[in-house]
Amino acid sequence: MNANELVSSPARQPRTAATDANHFVLTFENNRFASELFGQFDQNLKLIEERLHVDARARGNSVTISGDVTATNQARRALDYLYDRLQKGASVEASDVEGAIRMAVAADDQLQLPTMERKAKLSMAQISTRKKTIAARTPTQDAYMRALERSELVFGVGPAGTGKTYLAVAHAAQLLERGAVDRIILSRPAVEAGERLGFLPGDMKEKVDPYLRPLYDALYDMIPADKVERALTAGVIEIAPLAFMRGRTLANAAVILDEAQNTTSMQMKMFLTRLGENARMIVTGDPSQVDLPRGVKSGLVEALHVLKGVEGISVVRFKDVDVVRHPLVGRIVRAYDAQYAVHEESEETGR
Repeated sequence: MNANELVSSPARQPRTAATDANHFVLTFENNRFASELFGQFDQNLKLIEERLHVDARARGNSVTISGDVTATNQARRALDYLYDRLQKGASVEASDVEGAIRMAVAADDQLQLPTMERKAKLSMAQISTRKKTIAARTPTQDAYMRALERSELVFGVGPAGTGKTYLAVAHAAQLLERGAVDRIILSRPAVEAGERLGFLPGDMKEKVDPYLRPLYDALYDMIPADKVERALTAGVIEIAPLAFMRGRTLANAAVILDEAQNTTSMQMKMFLTRLGENARMIVTGDPSQVDLPRGVKSGLVEALHVLKGVEGISVVRFKDVDVVRHPLVGRIVRAYDAQYAVHEESEETGR
């Protein structure tokens, strides 16, 4: 069956045969989808077992789930969501399974998210471009994607690996494809830990390009490479260091400032006041990784304080639990945060 046939096939939902409070059987009508859902050697079911502490045993196109009543319901919602993805022609990777589990658990934690119904099906926010569709993998990503839709200025702050920049670029690409904006402008301050631009070869653009690599990578994920190259040549997509923004008015554009923790107070004010008509601005950064010289205040940290409560601005804060890279990354972030907390406490005690 080809992709077109998959999309045009009538949607069928899995049947649930309940036997008791913490034991039930899910049966999926499409054998091929069931096989993809369970994963090679049932690896997706094993991941659900490990994360939710349930027992999931596949037989043919059915799976028997046993365990705590809350956990089994979370497993059911996660599997329902992933099966629906397959019906719509999408694939299911381990990261998608992780995301579905996180969102299912969040529903039972009664988070105030407009995208979920308690004890019902999961419905995650999505960003779609011609090349790729991205679904939220954590509750905070869900809130972030919804904030990007409704607010003209969005701050996404938190640790590395939470998808802040990637989702911002994806949203900008979506706006460009919709015709909601005429261009995309991507920027970063040219400040890094220990490096100095003057020692790099080439002109200013060539010096700055390596620092903008994460933005390029996200672009190529969302838009075919040939179209990215044409858009860059035509100025439809512009990648520029923050220093080049002064004096400009950015209208009809999706504007992203990445690594904003490395802006000074004056740079941040300058950047935010570039906002023009029909423009969307997204600012991302991690306040815990400031590379500015000692004694220089981060423009991001100051802006989050000064602009608190200003109408039209949304602030979404990611935490270590939102890390969607390798699971070890989340544990590394938690370990460093704990160490910083001990260090700050000792400094306070020593005063």
